[in-house]
Amino acid sequence: MVICLSPGGQAIAMGELPRDTLLVGTAQGIFSCARQNDSWSAKQAFLPGEHISALLFEPSSRTLFAGTYGAAIYASKDLGRSWERRDRGIGSRGIYTLACREIGRRPRLYAGTQPAHLFYSDDLGQSWTELDGLRQVPGVEKWTFPGPPHQAHVKSIAFNPTRSETLYAAVEVGGFLKSEDGGKSWNTVSGLNPDTHTVVAPASDPGKVYLVMPTTNAGPADLAGVCVSQDGGESWASLTPRDFRIGYVDPLLVHPRNGRLMFTAGAKTGPGTWRKTHTADARIARSRDGGKRWEILNEGLPDHIRGNVEALAMDVWKQGFAVFAGTTDGEVFYSADEGESWQKIIQGIGPVSKAHHYHNLEASAA
Repeated sequence: MVICLSPGGQAIAMGELPRDTLLVGTAQGIFSCARQNDSWSAKQAFLPGEHISALLFEPSSRTLFAGTYGAAIYASKDLGRSWERRDRGIGSRGIYTLACREIGRRPRLYAGTQPAHLFYSDDLGQSWTELDGLRQVPGVEKWTFPGPPHQAHVKSIAFNPTRSETLYAAVEVGGFLKSEDGGKSWNTVSGLNPDTHTVVAPASDPGKVYLVMPTTNAGPADLAGVCVSQDGGESWASLTPRDFRIGYVDPLLVHPRNGRLMFTAGAKTGPGTWRKTHTADARIARSRDGGKRWEILNEGLPDHIRGNVEALAMDVWKQGFAVFAGTTDGEVFYSADEGESWQKIIQGIGPVSKAHHYHNLEASAA
């Protein structure tokens, strides 16, 4: 029904036909964008003033969920016209990611927060229960984050498509965690850059798990970049070199029907340098062979993308798919030909930004 584009929310929409509504989560609320005659435009704004971290549409109940860095989860049964709070049990924790899977033919929602805690809900967000085993792994007291208030957060959640009890979580900065008992207990995998960003367990290639970590601050012994595991997250290999054009890699898409087709994006350097350079110098990359080779995509994109690309989304239908990319400068880029060419379809909306990242670039706007 809708495509969701946000830093920590649902990234894949699937259906028989292309969707005509794009919802973009920004630092200034949700912007609803409509397509008419192959042209997109921003039509409505919802939850103005809320910094949206994650958007998720749950199809069985036709409920749209929006998480905010301001420690709220909102739900809408009418695609944004009216909203209600649904975050009882989470407390005053900022929402970083929302995810959903089916348990016993019913949807189970998950919310990852800052400070780094993980919650689930079996009643569409009316109440939440903590999976407190995440806080019991060795080394949890060392979890931190470079920016104030220096608290780590659960940035990404994924589910093994063939083993319902296996969950994965990326904690920034804390590491990659795996649970094999539905989230009751967790283990941290060693040898990886602990600054983990995105974990993807694609149904199109169920033997693999992908993990994205920036190379910009990885130690010499750490694996980083776009990495793959073929044994359920126990051992890893890097798919991108240390000098990959996108050093601060963040979002990752794997096509749900073709596991060899992948997209990633991000900045050339880490956010700490943006204040000095006044640019993220972002790019989008594609692999058609499961990550063995990567192409930096340029056709139709600006020679220089100042804002960082902090969200990717894919709309997949019976005979094709489209990719959307949102930036911290409030732009949305769009490709309907597998990334061969792009066009800017939306600009001037709020920043599509993880937490404070867009502030790192504000000095150049003066």
